[in-house]
Amino acid sequence: MHEHVITEIDNSSKTKIRLVLTMILNFLITAAELIGGLFSGSLSLISDALHNFSDGISIIVSYTAIKISAIPKNERFTFGYKRAEIFAALINTSVLVVISLFLIKEAIHKFINPQHIEGSIVIIVASIGLIANIIGTLLLKKDSKENINIRSSYLHLLSDAFSSLAVIIGGVLIWAYDIYWIDPILTILISLYIIYESYEILKKTVDIFMMKAPNNFSVQEISECISKLNGVSGLHHIHYWIMNDKQTHFEAHIEVDDKKLSELDGLRKQIEELLHHKFNIEHITLQLEYSNCEVK
Repeated sequence: MHEHVITEIDNSSKTKIRLVLTMILNFLITAAELIGGLFSGSLSLISDALHNFSDGISIIVSYTAIKISAIPKNERFTFGYKRAEIFAALINTSVLVVISLFLIKEAIHKFINPQHIEGSIVIIVASIGLIANIIGTLLLKKDSKENINIRSSYLHLLSDAFSSLAVIIGGVLIWAYDIYWIDPILTILISLYIIYESYEILKKTVDIFMMKAPNNFSVQEISECISKLNGVSGLHHIHYWIMNDKQTHFEAHIEVDDKKLSELDGLRKQIEELLHHKFNIEHITLQLEYSNCEVK
């Protein structure tokens, strides 16, 4: 148990270091692409800069959320601050969608009124951005599989790596063939792609805040399994919800046959083991009773 705690602390420290390194990378890219975009006249390069800036901000939010979520529970926050990271993921993806919509609006204006763009500057600066974004995604890839908060930051970086690649291709076409309209088209495509990729994270964070039941098992399936146990005559007052991206909670009133108190404790443990091992439910609250109460 002690070793497990030490491992968790060590992993958390490594995650924070990776976040800080990625944040520094993103702010450096932002400065380079913003300057490059202004000198070259490329909106797609400026859009990439804004996305990288939002990446840096998202990582600050993610880092802060990790610190907050580690604060122990207290009398006012009896569940602790576990959902701080979910809130951070919601902020990050929402900001990304808003920025993307703004850039689509600007791209349409640029498409109607095309301007001269220096393709060579676009290629050089976007290439630097691509390399830095690839490094950032590699730094966060492992943690993104286990944490929705980190996943939202990882998505920012991954989407920017794709957008940098697209900007490089656009820069080549502008440099070689003076196809200036490709710049706003790329901006729109990149923004639409980012909105599409953000949807799943937004949906999951809203589901968690709305205390939605997980999709892997239904309440009916769980109820049927518990009802089959010897001594259980019925269930009611069932609540089954996602606490955060790692914990699932379950509570219910269990109607039992006429049993001795010592037998009830064994039945309770049997139900808890069933819920934990078969349905992967972490937090379980059960109330065993002989008659159906009026709670709904």
